[in-house]
Amino acid sequence: MSGNMERVQVVIAGAGPVGCVAATYLAQRGIDVILAESGGDSAQDLRASTFHPPSLEMLDTLGIADTLIDMGLKAPVYHWRDRRSGEVISFDLGELSDMTRFPYRIQCEQYHLAHMLAQRLEEQPTARVRFGHRVVHFAQDATGVDVALEHVTGISKVRADYLIGADGANSLVRKWLDVDFDGFTYPEKFLCLSTAQRIDEQIPNLAYVNYVSDPEEWLVLLRVPTLWRVLVPATDDDDAGYLTSDAKKNKVFGGLLGDGAAVETRHRTIYRVHQRVAKSFRNGRVLLIGDSAHLNNPLGGFGMNSGIHDAFNACEKLAGVLGGTEREDVLGVYDRQRRTVTHDFTQQQTIENMAMMRAGQSEAHQRRLDQMRATASDPVKRRAYLLRQAMFTSLDQAAAIG
Repeated sequence: MSGNMERVQVVIAGAGPVGCVAATYLAQRGIDVILAESGGDSAQDLRASTFHPPSLEMLDTLGIADTLIDMGLKAPVYHWRDRRSGEVISFDLGELSDMTRFPYRIQCEQYHLAHMLAQRLEEQPTARVRFGHRVVHFAQDATGVDVALEHVTGISKVRADYLIGADGANSLVRKWLDVDFDGFTYPEKFLCLSTAQRIDEQIPNLAYVNYVSDPEEWLVLLRVPTLWRVLVPATDDDDAGYLTSDAKKNKVFGGLLGDGAAVETRHRTIYRVHQRVAKSFRNGRVLLIGDSAHLNNPLGGFGMNSGIHDAFNACEKLAGVLGGTEREDVLGVYDRQRRTVTHDFTQQQTIENMAMMRAGQSEAHQRRLDQMRATASDPVKRRAYLLRQAMFTSLDQAAAIG
């Protein structure tokens, strides 16, 4: 490393939505922060696009919720659909209007939030945004962390009080900590197709968010402001060339609309899905948040939202420590709260959602369908289900852990 040692209170690795939320939270509270991102801008990830009510409440405290709502689509209603029978089971988050100002999901691509917050951070006197800078190494001691930031002309040195790893599934921060990332990878690959065609004008009674179970091929069908997205599974035997081909596109949309050949797509993206949780979310003066700490399948839209919840939980405690109102051991509470919730709630819910989708015509599928009907028709069960799916339950669970 060369050059003088720069001094800062917190370095955050990764300028995705979770890292940008963490940096904004700290900067707005007068904490001196560097947000380092290896790319030239916040990544344009197409996967996450759902913001749940508690996340909107948190973003509202940063002064960003109303802007995000104006950019996105309000989706109070979402559907579980059985394509074979045509049955639709509907859930309405409007039933939670007695407890939140935001009784709906907002459908908006996650990169819009990251871009917006990164731009606003440039105007914060206590924030420095460093695109083209990647955390490649760090060493911590009793009083701080020495961080190495690689950029196009060399490696800069930063001395920080704390380091936050928000650098995604392949987090270098987590890898340097040598933290186990236990779990599994689903045997399916996932194909995401997007189109500007107004599918809702061809399929009656379509919500903005639809989980469609089918014995042949389950799918997720959801709307973002300018596109419809379809997510379908694929086997390892399907090569990438076929999955992104017109033949596959025609088959997927043909099953939905009858004439798949007439549908033009904007994106055709393949990715794998994991269920993994880091063994620890905190090591001394280093914290892990978001995908750096945990991964889950996309059903339910919990991934990015749980990362935002990580950021608020960790940064509230970190601001207290740096401000002298909290002891450093409160960071251990962050680890216990968020890791427990990730294991007991987020992972469990996404695995259950996946099982519901992929069961096809099996007896297990029929039992789950019967259970879903019973939940939708019982006001008490339905409210409890809505609170779980909207992620209020997970926050209550975290708050109960000391």
